[in-house]
Amino acid sequence: MYEEVNILGQDWARIHFTENKGAAWGFQLNNFLTFLSESQAKIILTIFRVFAIFGIGYWLMSSIKGKASNILIVAVSFIIAGALGNIIDSVFYGVFFEESSQLTRNIATFLPKEGGYSSYFHGRVVDMFYFPMTTFDMPTWVPKLGGKPFTFFNAIFNVADFAISFGVGLLIAFNKRAFPNK
Repeated sequence: MYEEVNILGQDWARIHFTENKGAAWGFQLNNFLTFLSESQAKIILTIFRVFAIFGIGYWLMSSIKGKASNILIVAVSFIIAGALGNIIDSVFYGVFFEESSQLTRNIATFLPKEGGYSSYFHGRVVDMFYFPMTTFDMPTWVPKLGGKPFTFFNAIFNVADFAISFGVGLLIAFNKRAFPNK
């Protein structure tokens, strides 16, 4: 389900509308725990995200109260903001938008007369940024991928995903300043 537009005429930078039913890279819990229905897996994922927000919120508040480093506070703020953005999609998107269809090239519209495509907690997360830097055939000696086309950086993500990744990146890059030894 997509519509794609090149950014500034560049083929490697695109706005690519897609709806993600699961977590990162479309991971769905019911793909691994086959006794779960897609609906049950979605509820579990969304509830996990809600609990994660409370945990990250507690971490942020205790960091502020404990006068932690500014790097830590900024990084955790990015992480919680991104997580909250993805939760908003998961909880509300299905209620307020109609279902998209790749076959009819129908992009979801806001507040359709018939109502949304799903109930609360069953929405998909909208991803839109796509930066396929290069595509090449993998060398034949690479197990399972050899001889097949490979696209470097094929992830499609959104602003919330970027915020989470940026926050985690700050923690990794500046971990000694974020978590100083006292």
